[in-house]
Amino acid sequence: MIADRIANGFSPFVIPFLLGMAFVIGYCIVGMVRIFLQLPGEDRKKFLVSLITPATIWKNVRDLFLDCLFHVKLWKRKALLGYMHSSIAFGWFMLIVLGHIEVALFLPHRLKTFYYPIFFNYFVAEEGRTLKGSVFFFLMDFFLLVVLSGIILAMIKRIRSRWFGMRRTTKLTAVDTIGLYSLWLIFPLRLLAEGFTAHISGGSFLTMPVNWVVQHVFSSPGFFDNNLHMLPTWWAYSIDLAVFMCVLPFSRYMHIPAEMMLIPLRNAGLKIRNARKGFAKAEVYSCPSCGVCIDACPMTVKKANVNYSTVYLNRQIRRGNEEKIEEIADKCLMCGKCSTVCQIGVQGPELRVAQRAVRKYAVPGDFSSVNTVPLTLSAGQGTGNVAYFAGCMTALTPGISRGVESLLKKSGVDYKFLDRDGGLCCGRPMLLAGRLKEANQIMAKNREIILSSGCDTLLVSCPICYKVFKENYDLEAAGVKVVHHSVYFESLASSGKLRIEHDLLNLVFHDPCELGRGSGIYEQPRNLLALAGNLVGAAQEKQMSICCGGSLGSLTLNFQQREDLTRNALKNLCADVPDIIVTACPLCRSTLRRYADRPVLDIAEVVDRFAVTGGLERSA
Repeated sequence: MIADRIANGFSPFVIPFLLGMAFVIGYCIVGMVRIFLQLPGEDRKKFLVSLITPATIWKNVRDLFLDCLFHVKLWKRKALLGYMHSSIAFGWFMLIVLGHIEVALFLPHRLKTFYYPIFFNYFVAEEGRTLKGSVFFFLMDFFLLVVLSGIILAMIKRIRSRWFGMRRTTKLTAVDTIGLYSLWLIFPLRLLAEGFTAHISGGSFLTMPVNWVVQHVFSSPGFFDNNLHMLPTWWAYSIDLAVFMCVLPFSRYMHIPAEMMLIPLRNAGLKIRNARKGFAKAEVYSCPSCGVCIDACPMTVKKANVNYSTVYLNRQIRRGNEEKIEEIADKCLMCGKCSTVCQIGVQGPELRVAQRAVRKYAVPGDFSSVNTVPLTLSAGQGTGNVAYFAGCMTALTPGISRGVESLLKKSGVDYKFLDRDGGLCCGRPMLLAGRLKEANQIMAKNREIILSSGCDTLLVSCPICYKVFKENYDLEAAGVKVVHHSVYFESLASSGKLRIEHDLLNLVFHDPCELGRGSGIYEQPRNLLALAGNLVGAAQEKQMSICCGGSLGSLTLNFQQREDLTRNALKNLCADVPDIIVTACPLCRSTLRRYADRPVLDIAEVVDRFAVTGGLERSA
């Protein structure tokens, strides 16, 4: 049985905690209201509707647990790293939940006392042992141990980050350092405080031994005759909680409450519309500064580029350092790998585009009056419903378009070549530079060309074109399906329209950023290549593929600065000693070729070597 030990249920030591809690709750409420008001009216309505939509409610709850408490992405990256984060987050959550359940079960009249569940073991006395009480004592000690184990691992990570699968960790600011050490102290102080009172309030396998040590080793005669010995430990625990809560809004730990708003905003389908307000602000403050994105960033193969990682962009945005924001935003390759590994999915590339959009660049011209380019009907092919758009980079690597055309002919596909004699850029570079007006003018002209062709399938050989046609042109609503050539030829091969003879060459596939991480296409290119040769793996591939370094996303990297990035990508691809490096992007092909010691070809070029004419007839 458990009863009140202190009649009024109050002690002055709770005051620091109450002040800290009042401050952090008030700060977060004001911040969340400001973010909500900064959203466009349409987004506010969309967000509010999502909060009463059952499917979205369930998704919010699921994501809050998986991303904020269990950190599932970190578990997938490295189990030790995942355990470290989730033990602290989930363990602390369970201590709070169990504390409230204890109060509800044993002293329900104290539920209205806000601080009671936090300092439960100070205010209660154990009058008799029950099974129910023993279970809760055990659970509270168990989750306290879980949190303490996570804290110990966090201390080790600061010294030996490689044990946790991280080459580098984030540099701490002064406020971050205060927040870090105050967080680390919370749970040892809690153990000490509860250990001091365990002979009165009860305890289990963790707190009772502490109590025994205090009574038999460190105490003097009469030490336990009054309550004064308990107060220093509980004061220390309360003050430390207050310190952590007071620095939280100004430190990396602001991500704890910020994530709780970001997840519902994201699940409502909102996007970044302003560089520093609304949804973008929620993303910036949700960054936990864990540093996982540092190792993932292909630029950090050079130590000098570490400060261009997304974590440092978010730090500079919070500080309002315009010069640094501009430098970091412009350097990025926009490969999207930081977003892939981020435990809460902070959108690094989108945040950078938003920063670029608010600045002035020397972008000349008005594209609204550009004339459309006459369509070129492929020789001897009739009036097919497939339109092939090669794109700017493919025009500079004509071997790819020759391979595509050859495969179309071998498959007996009627097609139109939309930009054989020249055409407009798809608009992606303008989008990446944040020049939305100019991009929209270009895209309007291209959409006119595509729809006037009468095609129902738009075939592209550039992942950059594929992504922008798919996401920004609204073509599917007009009855036009956008398909990348690696996917298209894989479907032709699967249906027997394209027959490919197998060779013994070892082939490795480089996942282009926009095709893989950007569009989720991983398996079809590999299925197609496996028909032509022996497919071998890269050290990192698919979602973890390393950018070739040639990305148009960076506005300031020159060829010399990109060389180390490309060589790093080649080292990754050659882990299993392939005969040919294969990609499905003209830009990747050109970039990798510059420093490769073996052939680098587009998937269309490779497959065309082993494809035979008349697939269905030949196979019959």
